[in-house]
Amino acid sequence: MVKKKNKITAVIQARLNSTRFKNKILKKIKGKEVIKILIERLKLSKEINDIIVAIPNTRSNDSLELFLKKNNINVFRGSEKNVLKRFLECSRKNNINNIVRITSDCPLIDPKILDKMAREFKKNNLDYFSNIQERTFPDGMDIEFIKKETLEKSYKNVIYDYDKEHVTPYILRSNIFKKRNYLNKKDYSGIRITLDYPSDLKILSKIIKSFKNLNFGFDEIIRVYYNLKFKKENKKENLRIDWSLAKKNIAGGNMLLSKRPEQYLPEIWPSHYEKSYGCRIVSSDKKNYYDLGLMGVGTNILGYSNKDVDKAVTKRLQKGNMSSLNCEEEVLLAVKLKKIHNWDGKVKFARSGGEANAIAVRLARAYSSKYKVAFCGYHGWHDWYLATNLKNSKNLNKHLINNLNISGVPKNLKNTIFPFKYNDIKSFYDVFRKNPDIGIIKMEVLRNEFPKNKFLEKIRKFATKNNIVLIFDECTTGFRQTFGGIYKMFNVKPDILVLGKALGNGYAITAVLGSNSIMDKEKETFISSTFWTESIGPTAALKTLELMERQKSWIKITKIGRYVIKNWKRIAKKNSIKIQIKGIPALCSFEFKSKNNNLYKNLITQEMLKKGFLASNIIYISTTHKISILKKYFKVLDDVFKIISKCEKGKDIYIYLNNKVSEKKFSRLN
Repeated sequence: MVKKKNKITAVIQARLNSTRFKNKILKKIKGKEVIKILIERLKLSKEINDIIVAIPNTRSNDSLELFLKKNNINVFRGSEKNVLKRFLECSRKNNINNIVRITSDCPLIDPKILDKMAREFKKNNLDYFSNIQERTFPDGMDIEFIKKETLEKSYKNVIYDYDKEHVTPYILRSNIFKKRNYLNKKDYSGIRITLDYPSDLKILSKIIKSFKNLNFGFDEIIRVYYNLKFKKENKKENLRIDWSLAKKNIAGGNMLLSKRPEQYLPEIWPSHYEKSYGCRIVSSDKKNYYDLGLMGVGTNILGYSNKDVDKAVTKRLQKGNMSSLNCEEEVLLAVKLKKIHNWDGKVKFARSGGEANAIAVRLARAYSSKYKVAFCGYHGWHDWYLATNLKNSKNLNKHLINNLNISGVPKNLKNTIFPFKYNDIKSFYDVFRKNPDIGIIKMEVLRNEFPKNKFLEKIRKFATKNNIVLIFDECTTGFRQTFGGIYKMFNVKPDILVLGKALGNGYAITAVLGSNSIMDKEKETFISSTFWTESIGPTAALKTLELMERQKSWIKITKIGRYVIKNWKRIAKKNSIKIQIKGIPALCSFEFKSKNNNLYKNLITQEMLKKGFLASNIIYISTTHKISILKKYFKVLDDVFKIISKCEKGKDIYIYLNNKVSEKKFSRLN
């Protein structure tokens, strides 16, 4: 006889009112409802002592209770939204010490795998044991063993509604529990055998109908799955693209920190897209959004999928993107950029801002014969820049990421790069007083604030007097308030200018403009890359510059940006909220003058997502941000500001935050 403390009860989480596929668990396969198929398979387990279906105590689920009782299936009813509470109360009422949590849309759970896991769970006296912490099993084979005490501790500690709704996220990220993950020898995490959509029912039906009875195992399921004719037809749907799949297969999950969901709302931010046009995005799960945020991290001033730019690129593709010879477009682009900036030097092209900045520093070092760099702002991921944290882990604070770990950067680069503060000329002079052998100054012209007290002029004068190379990084600010570099506004010309982001309207192209004497040092070093010679980037840039000049895009986006700033201020004042506006109109942001600043930004993202907006506290303006769209945006934002106003008067912000909040990482000084 099984001792009471070792008994395991399967608690099936179920409801009828699924938003994606209503009444899905009552759909029939071979004459049996999906939930009955699941229960019959669970009854084949040798380790499970009882089965209970836990459903919401709402009217819409009354018919489900009747169905279950009619079929002699144990039912527990509890909170609809606080599913964690539902499970805990179920365990209390039924005196359950150990739960295996199963969701009702997973009818193919293998009882043999469940039994193996049950024995390991009991043998090691685990608080939590699952096969989902690192996925190797298909979506639809999810098994979670949980002690009652673990549920009790979770319920006591959880804050977010998201944790309450999904039961185990708090357990998964907490370090107070004894946990273990069960791995399959082969990774099948890309397969879907769960029931979310009508198309899933077709797949499950074909699998189940392949067997005479329900006593089949995991290996048999996989074999049948791969033999099914529909597999190729549904390949994209079965391999559902999401952040968990990305992180499992891509180092860091993606190529750019700014696009990681952890920067916004980790659990609900749509990580991938299928289509983009204008200022709209269709995510991989077919949801439509207005982009009132990053706009490709500033790459698309003319909007996504500009027809004229895409047409120019397509035309070029038909002639060939790559060859053993050099493309004509790079010469034409160099001539064009020199004309725009009244530049008498030369140009070098790359594909990313980090590459372009590395090129600029390499050439500046070659010219000056000095290797130390004074910098201000954000300039990419390369060793020359990150090396500042070798001396002090706080040197990149406010420039990039606070207390950034820079493992992998050679330690012999220590004391080669030094930060100074924007609009603080004393900070600038102090760096050179302590390090008189610095040969290069690298800085963003502006970001969150305009230069004061002739800050740029003083730096230019100092650089000229001491024969120091001055580099302006305008990857972000270029083409936003002027046609070209924003340095033009201040009549301060650098020795090297770096341009990127908006230059190709979403196509990869960056440029380094330098004086002849500096750029000719290219002959004395090695700067070269195969894919810098393809034709798409230069072609896109030429057409983008043509359209910008014709439309006077920098004037348009500045006007739109001023409208945005005006209305931010309006709704803030209306709701008695104090905010600080930062940046130029075409790239503007705001901060709440509150200790809850980061939490409020998360609330904005959460509520705007519900209404079809990708938004936070920053907007890269494009010409496709029409007033009609912005009016919709401000209507929703006004409602969010009303909530924030309540919180500033004493309401608990966590009442409204339903998800895990973002990591506060990436920032800029200027």
